[in-house]
Amino acid sequence: MEQLSGQDASFIYSERGHAPTHITSIGIYDQSTAPDGLVTFKGILGEIEPRLHLARAFRQKVARVPSDLDHPWWVEDANFDLEYHVRHIALPKPGDWRQFCIQVARIHARPLDLSRPLWEMYVIEGLDAIDGVPVGAFGLVTKIHHAAVDGMSGVEMITAIHTQTPELEIPDPPDVPWQPDDDPSTIDLLGRAGVNALTVPRRGLRLATKMVPGAARAVRVQQRQREAAPLATAPASRFNGPVSPHRVIDACFFEFADLKPMRALVPGATVNDVALSVLGGGLRQYLLDAAELPDTPLRAMTPVSVRADTEKEALGNQVSAMLVSLATDLDDPVERLAAVHASTTASKEMTEAIGARNLTELSQFAPGALIGLGTRLAGQFSRTGTATAVNTVVTNVPGPRQPLYFVGAELVRSFGAGPVVDGMGIINIVGTYIDQFVLSFTADREMMPDPAHYASCINDSFHALQAAT
Repeated sequence: MEQLSGQDASFIYSERGHAPTHITSIGIYDQSTAPDGLVTFKGILGEIEPRLHLARAFRQKVARVPSDLDHPWWVEDANFDLEYHVRHIALPKPGDWRQFCIQVARIHARPLDLSRPLWEMYVIEGLDAIDGVPVGAFGLVTKIHHAAVDGMSGVEMITAIHTQTPELEIPDPPDVPWQPDDDPSTIDLLGRAGVNALTVPRRGLRLATKMVPGAARAVRVQQRQREAAPLATAPASRFNGPVSPHRVIDACFFEFADLKPMRALVPGATVNDVALSVLGGGLRQYLLDAAELPDTPLRAMTPVSVRADTEKEALGNQVSAMLVSLATDLDDPVERLAAVHASTTASKEMTEAIGARNLTELSQFAPGALIGLGTRLAGQFSRTGTATAVNTVVTNVPGPRQPLYFVGAELVRSFGAGPVVDGMGIINIVGTYIDQFVLSFTADREMMPDPAHYASCINDSFHALQAAT
């Protein structure tokens, strides 16, 4: 048994039926590269089963402490059933992009069963009318709870079931055969909680000692930033209120090589700055068309991985966050990129002053019941039309630069979907795969009934910045 960190556990406590907290990986595959040009569902099960030991999250479930007096524990599930987790459906004809996105959004909207290992996989056939995708392609939609993986370790989990060539390869078996755990008893869980309660004060004191120098630096950084630009809350927007149980999903695909001349427009700008600027332009146009564009810029929270190289195979989240401006008040794409770059630079300086890992470790000391109560209260107080801390999340999940294969079928498109919660009705995901640069998004369907229009706004924003080069 291994205990969840405070940050991982917070995704369990904050889970709501209408707002689940899993992430979803979406891939489209060309089965013509597979042996005999055909992939069967039985073959998929046979490919996944010998790879389960490559990612611990496949067979681990969560055991919660009564009344959430302490953080939950990971337990090897004695009742693990692969066929429960891997499912098979098909689109009706014609099987176009819109049908696929609607089906993926419906799958993504449904919560995972928290009493089982926290993932599900859907094989979707019938993708015969998607532009740029071979006829006979199939989709693979993988839902993984955010408590188990952050974006980076989520990529590692997906990689566990892929190969770098179309030849079918059986991985080496584990050095130690997998052994399930007995479900811990209530007495056992409460006993562990009591032991942890005795050690938390000492751990908290050590963390406070580490943070004192950083806090002093952060105060000085914040003072300089206030003098340069007054600190303000994010403006009200349609995306910052209670969410419904329904979702929309879409994605835009570009050439990664086109980003280099865009970055050169502003000295020091990064790929992430370009992505934030393009999304800022897309949101600006979308809200402008709805006559809802605020005078002040929208603000995004961008997760930052603090996972060390030695922790790449560890379960759970190792992330902190930055708050950055999307410069939606600026019409000129180059001016917007410069403003975004200035904002990300300032936010990085603040995060580094305290120490991103120290901020992450703070979550370890919050009792589960308190985190759950705070999340519920935040949801109750969130109302559309009021100022907020941030308007959206923009997370960067870089993918492999070489082709991947699943059961011999080549992955030709890859993008992701994330959780939306009360007060945060849209999340944007920045991804890459081979030479593709991908901007995808998940939104509440009531807040964004026209996802294709927002996708069009993102495309227009990208090409406007490209034209400036």
